[in-house]
Amino acid sequence: MHDYRKLKVWQVAHQLALDIYQAAQGFPGFERFGLADQIRRAAVSVCANIAEGAGRGRGSFPYFLRIAAGSVCELEAEFEIAHDLNYIDSDLYQALTRQTAEIKRMLWSLVRSSEKDPPTQNPAST
Repeated sequence: MHDYRKLKVWQVAHQLALDIYQAAQGFPGFERFGLADQIRRAAVSVCANIAEGAGRGRGSFPYFLRIAAGSVCELEAEFEIAHDLNYIDSDLYQALTRQTAEIKRMLWSLVRSSEKDPPTQNPAST
């Protein structure tokens, strides 16, 4: 269906994942398999679900975009916990939450547009 790499939402989500990997390096060592790992997994999940939905085609695409949106909401909650525990400072917290808000907006816009765009009919079946 789509080359997911050309989707702006995937590009923004990919950059967020890279930013999160950088930020998680500053977490305490005991969080390596805790909150830091969970945040990294959620960020990768956003990118992976956009890519998987694009690869499966129009019928599945909105479903995988919704899963990606759920992972973005998970990230927001995890950022708040990381901020409250002083693992990330207020400036980084605000920057990350701005990125997640943008990604959510883009995902829901893409869900709406992909649901309006009916699947093309297979000419062989007519």
